[in-house]
Amino acid sequence: MGGLHEIGKNITVLECGDDILIVDCGTTFPEDEMLGIDIVIPDFSYLLANRHKVKGLILTHGHEDHIGGVPYLLRDLPIPVYGSRLTLGLVQNKLKEHGIDGDLREIKDGDKVKIGIFEAEAIHMTHSIADALAYAISTPAGVIFHTGDFKIDYTPLEGKPIDFQKLASIGSEGVLLMLCDSTNVERKGYTPSERNVGVTLENIFRKCESSRILVATFSSNVNRVQKIIDTAVMCNRKVAISGRSMINVVGIAIELGYLKVPVGVLVDINKIKNYADSELVIITTGSQGEPMSALSRMASNEHKNVQLKQGDVVILSSSPIPGNEKAVSNIVNKLFAKGVEVIYSDIAETHVSGHACQEELKLIHMLLKPEFFMPVHGEYRHLRAHAQLAADLGMDPQKIFLSDNGQVMSLHKHKVEFANEHIECPAVLVDGFGIGDVGNAVLKDRKLLSEGGLIIVAATIDRDLGMVVSGPDIISKGFVYVKEAEDLLTVAAKVARDAMDRFDVSKMKDYGPMKSAVRNAMQDFIYKTTKRSPVIMPIFMEL
Repeated sequence: MGGLHEIGKNITVLECGDDILIVDCGTTFPEDEMLGIDIVIPDFSYLLANRHKVKGLILTHGHEDHIGGVPYLLRDLPIPVYGSRLTLGLVQNKLKEHGIDGDLREIKDGDKVKIGIFEAEAIHMTHSIADALAYAISTPAGVIFHTGDFKIDYTPLEGKPIDFQKLASIGSEGVLLMLCDSTNVERKGYTPSERNVGVTLENIFRKCESSRILVATFSSNVNRVQKIIDTAVMCNRKVAISGRSMINVVGIAIELGYLKVPVGVLVDINKIKNYADSELVIITTGSQGEPMSALSRMASNEHKNVQLKQGDVVILSSSPIPGNEKAVSNIVNKLFAKGVEVIYSDIAETHVSGHACQEELKLIHMLLKPEFFMPVHGEYRHLRAHAQLAADLGMDPQKIFLSDNGQVMSLHKHKVEFANEHIECPAVLVDGFGIGDVGNAVLKDRKLLSEGGLIIVAATIDRDLGMVVSGPDIISKGFVYVKEAEDLLTVAAKVARDAMDRFDVSKMKDYGPMKSAVRNAMQDFIYKTTKRSPVIMPIFMEL
C-alpha cells in the first residue's frame, strides 16, 4: 500500500482470513508542486474498513519512511506495535507529540512473536540506523521474508554484522516469497562501510582544526551521530545540537544507551558563544535542504543562536533523497555565498548509503533462495532492475512480480499470483493539523496563487435601492505592487463596474452570475494588459 514506484511511504499489508498484519507505516516528502504540504502518508481507508481484522503492526527500523505514519494510523486504529528498542523509542516520541498512547511491544533479534495467524521472527540487519530488523513471517501458505532496509556491513559501528548462517538456515527451510530493498540496485559492487565516513570526518576535523565545524545529517542516523561525537572528542571539541528532531533523537538514543557521550561533551546551543571556533562542533538537521530546518535558517541568517561566517566549515553528511536534489543544491550555493567552506558527498566520502548494492543483493538472494520474489522499496526503474538481477541469478521470470501500490497478490503453497483485485490507496496529504483535506483542487488553486497572485473585487450592494453603493474596490496580493500600478487597478475597477452594471441587482436572488461575469471580464482585461493570470475573487456584501 506504499513504497512501490516511489521512495518512502512504506507500508505492506498481509491478510489471511480474519487476520491482518501490517509491516511498516512511513511517510514521504511532498513533491515540489504540493505547495504548503508538510508530509505525505499512506491511505488507511482499507485498514479502517477492516479494523476488526487488524492484529498488529511490525516495524523494520526507525527511519521516517517506515515509522512516520504510525501516529496517524494509531489515532484511528489503536493496535499493538512491535519493533526493536530504538525503533519503539523513536515511535514513542512521535506518539507523545501527537498526544497518543500506544501499545508498544519490544522484540529483539531472534524473537518470534505470534500476531493473529501470523508468526514473525525478527532477524538483525545492518543499515544506517541501529536496531534494524528483517522479518521471516510464517503464514499458512509459507514463509514471507521481508528484508526491510539493509546493507551488508562487515564492520558495522554497532559491532554486530548480519548472521549469514541464520539467513542460510531460513533459506534452506524454504522461503515462499521474498520482499527485498531495491534502492541501490543500480549500483555495482558493495556499499562501503559506515567506518569509511569516520575516516573522512577525522581527516576533515584535523585539516580544519582552527575552524568552527558544523555537520548536517539525518537525525535518525544514530551511528553517524555517534561517529561525529567520537571524532569531536578525539579533537578536543565540545558538541552542540541544533534542530528539533536532532535534539529529540539524540536525547532518546542517549537515554536508551545507543549513543555514548562522555560527560561534559554536550553543550547547550544557547551557550556556544562561550567557546572558541576550534573548540566546537555543531550537529544539525537540514541535510536535505528542508526550508524550515536548522541549517536552512542558518544559511538565511534566521537562526537564533548560529550566525555563519567566513571560515566556518559545513559538512553535509548525507546524499540527496531523490526529488530533493534542487533543495540541497540551493542550500549549498547559499552556504558558499556566505564564504563558508562546504564539504559534501560529491567531493569527499562524507556519506555512505544504508542500502545494499548489486553484489550484496545477490548474496541475500543466494542465501534465502526464495521460490517467488517481489522487489520493493524503490521507483519503477529500481524495481525493474532488481527483477532483472533476480532473473540473471537464474530465477524463473514467471516467479518475479513487479507490483504497484494497491495491487493484491494471492499466495498459496508453492503458488503466488496477482489477484483480480486492486485496493485504492492514494497518497494522503498532511497540511498542519489537516489530514487528507487538501486534494488536487486545492493544490491547483495554490499553484495558481503562487504563479499569478490574487485580485479581490469587493463591492457593497443595496438590494432595496437596486444598486451598487460602494466599490468595486480592487485589492491585489502577489500580483503587482499597488503604488506602481494605480492606473492599471483604476481601469480594472471600471472593467468590473461595467460588468456589474449589466445586471439588475434588485431582481437577483443569487449573485453567482454577476460574480462570473466580473471574473471573466477581469481575467480578459488583466491577461490582455499584462499577459498574467491571477486568481480573481469577487466578493459582494449586501446591506
